[in-house]
Amino acid sequence: MGMTRFLELNLADSGLSLSDLAAAAAVAGAPVDHDRIRNAVREILLAVGEDPDREGLRETPDRVARMYAEIFAGLHLDPAVHLQKTFTQKADEMVLVKDIEFASCCEHHLLPFTGKAHIGYLPEGRVVGLSKLARVVDAVARRPQVQEQMTEQLADLIMNEVQPRGVAVIVEASHSCMTIRGVRKPGSMTTTSAVRGILKSNPATRAEFMSLVFADR
Repeated sequence: MGMTRFLELNLADSGLSLSDLAAAAAVAGAPVDHDRIRNAVREILLAVGEDPDREGLRETPDRVARMYAEIFAGLHLDPAVHLQKTFTQKADEMVLVKDIEFASCCEHHLLPFTGKAHIGYLPEGRVVGLSKLARVVDAVARRPQVQEQMTEQLADLIMNEVQPRGVAVIVEASHSCMTIRGVRKPGSMTTTSAVRGILKSNPATRAEFMSLVFADR
C-alpha cells in the first residue's frame, strides 16, 4: 500500500492522532522527496556561506527533510474524513469550540505562524464530535498557505460536510514573517474570519458568536 493511501485510510481511524500520521509522513516511503529536500538544504547552507560538512551541520539537511515532511503532512491528508460521521441531535443552538491551537507555515517565506482557531456552527439536526473540529484544524494547518486561505477552507469544509444552518470561523495568529524579519513587530497578531449561511445573513446570530468567542477578554 502506498504511503499516501496509508495516510488517507488511517486518518479516519480515531485511534491515531495527527501527530502519528505526521510522523509516518516523515519517514522514507512517504509522498515526500526527502533526497531532493536534503540536496536543497545543503545548497542553501553553501549559498549563505556556511560549511554543510562541519559537525554541527552535517545532519541538518536530513533533519530539515524530516521536519518538512511532518509540518506539511496535511498536503497528503483529506481533512474532510473527520467530518463524515455525524450524530442525530435536536440541538439547534450555537455549538462553539474555541482556542484550538495550531501551527502552520506561511507560503510566502516558509516561516511558521501559530495561534488559535475558533469554530462555531448552528446544527441542522446533526452534530459532529467536538474533537473532530480540532482534528480538522490540525489537518488543514499542516501545509504552506496564507491565514486567509486556512480560515476560508475551514468554514467551507464544515459547511459542506456537516451541512449546518451556518458556520463561523475566526483564526488569530502570530506570524514569524512579521516578528523576526521585515518590520520585526513582536506581539503583532493577525485575525481573519469566515462566515457562512445564517451566521452571515443574520447580524444578531453573528454577534452571538463573536460575544461567545471574546467573552473572557
